[in-house]
Amino acid sequence: MNKLQRYFPWSHFLPTPLVVNLATLGPLGLVKKGPGTVGSVAGIGLYCVLFHNATPLGYLFFMALLTYFAVGICDTAEQRLQMRDPGMIILDELIAVPLVFLGMSGPQGLIEQHGGWPVLAAGFVLFRIFDIAKPFGISKLQNLPGGLGCVVDDLAAGVASCIVLHLLLHFFF
Repeated sequence: MNKLQRYFPWSHFLPTPLVVNLATLGPLGLVKKGPGTVGSVAGIGLYCVLFHNATPLGYLFFMALLTYFAVGICDTAEQRLQMRDPGMIILDELIAVPLVFLGMSGPQGLIEQHGGWPVLAAGFVLFRIFDIAKPFGISKLQNLPGGLGCVVDDLAAGVASCIVLHLLLHFFF
């Protein structure tokens, strides 16, 4: 039993197939090449559906709720699979991608001001770069226990991508 289990008691009552399917986003995490990229594409979809028109408070609420859910599911999935942050677990990418676009949403937001999809594509590319390279100490976050380490490094990659994307849009476009 790890230290995180007491914060996510609900996840341990879920059947293993459900936990694994949530953590891998069903068959998406089982693709042979680039499951993290597939999870990131799904994250763009999540952003478009849930976050694009959210108020700032709603945005933060959804991020907090999804983060709590993802840490619990990823922690339990790691235990049941007996693997540490395996590539097939892509729930962490899914929930981290919307952070890339924090402060850019809404009808008058930066995404619309700069043409929509090009900004989403740039955010996606930046996120993949930061998620794979893990600069600025992001790689050390993976050492946090259980599902926390699985999720937090991706959240940090999302924040770093958000900062860079804001700077790019402000100074170059």
